[in-house]
Amino acid sequence: MTADEVPDPQNLRLWLEVDGRRYQDGSTRTMIFSVAHIISYLSRFMSLQPGDVISTGTPPGVGMGQRPQPVYLRAGQTMRLGIDGLGEQQQTTVQA
Repeated sequence: MTADEVPDPQNLRLWLEVDGRRYQDGSTRTMIFSVAHIISYLSRFMSLQPGDVISTGTPPGVGMGQRPQPVYLRAGQTMRLGIDGLGEQQQTTVQA
């Protein structure tokens, strides 16, 4: 994506579902570091190219934090995640 394709990178919704249940639903506006800061920081150490993926961490709702007890992925479960306006991806877990 180019800067002109994302009007406000600090207002993108991030989400994750496991087998259709939404566990995480957040926004880039609540991240500790802004998108611009992350890109600027990485650019000091490496050249970013079209198609590069930058991992930023995760919004609230991770499995370890689920109550009353943690939730762990099992083989065969389907994870779907996305960023509104940018796209989504899906993976099926396998036994390690």
